[in-house]
Amino acid sequence: MTKNYYFTEKMSIETVNARMGKDINLRLCEVMASLVTHLHGFIKDVELTQSEWQVAIDFLTDTGLMCDDQRQEFVLLSDTLGASMLVDAIQHRRPERATENTVFGPFHVEGAPELKMGANISLDGKGEPCLYEGRVLDLNGNPVEGVRIDVWSDNNEGFYDVQQPSKQPTWNNRGVFITGADGRYWFTGIKPVPYPIPNDGPVGKMLESLGRHPWRPAHMHFMLNHPNFERIVTHTFVSGDPYLMSDTVFGVKDSLLVDYIPSKNRKTKWQAKFDFIMVYERD
Repeated sequence: MTKNYYFTEKMSIETVNARMGKDINLRLCEVMASLVTHLHGFIKDVELTQSEWQVAIDFLTDTGLMCDDQRQEFVLLSDTLGASMLVDAIQHRRPERATENTVFGPFHVEGAPELKMGANISLDGKGEPCLYEGRVLDLNGNPVEGVRIDVWSDNNEGFYDVQQPSKQPTWNNRGVFITGADGRYWFTGIKPVPYPIPNDGPVGKMLESLGRHPWRPAHMHFMLNHPNFERIVTHTFVSGDPYLMSDTVFGVKDSLLVDYIPSKNRKTKWQAKFDFIMVYERD
């Protein structure tokens, strides 16, 4: 029989967790019991003061108020605390040769146009043109046909189109491509540049207080979908970027670094080659 307690400092965890009902979802019970245990443990460990508690409440309130259809401040908070990357790492443990996931980020937009393979996604013509190419393979090296590759990047000033709706064309530096029987993909974009995450809100203030910068290293976003394979959400990073070792959202992985080499194609300045290795969807 579950014991009932009045709330005390010593018995705080047991008291709160004992109030949960008997017939609730088992996973919800597990998650919330652990949350209460760790939250109360943290408060006791640092002996949180009333004023510090109020700062936390105000911070979370301000974070919520900063969210709208174009900006998700809670995603930025999760990213900068490493929580997004940790959840992703736990949920996407893959064989060594498979392409690794990394943080999704807040700037993906559903409904980007499906383009003919080889198209140019840079609609404003600004930035240094780059040819992106490679193959999509399974773990045995076989090409994968019918992969939907969704790509997006910042512009030459470090902003995504949704951040500058009055300045950039809609769908600038975005597109969707479908692989053929050979598993190859290729398209023209621009060489991405480093950029700071939006730091004019509570997350930016938090980073400043912690002596951290808001910068992300230059990268191209890729999302690969196929009904028979695990979805890949990842970036390819420009090797040699000064922020690789201090990415503010902890998204960099060694396997995702790409050398941008001078292109042999007269229409582009750079060439970035990367092969994606997909894993069959588990039952």
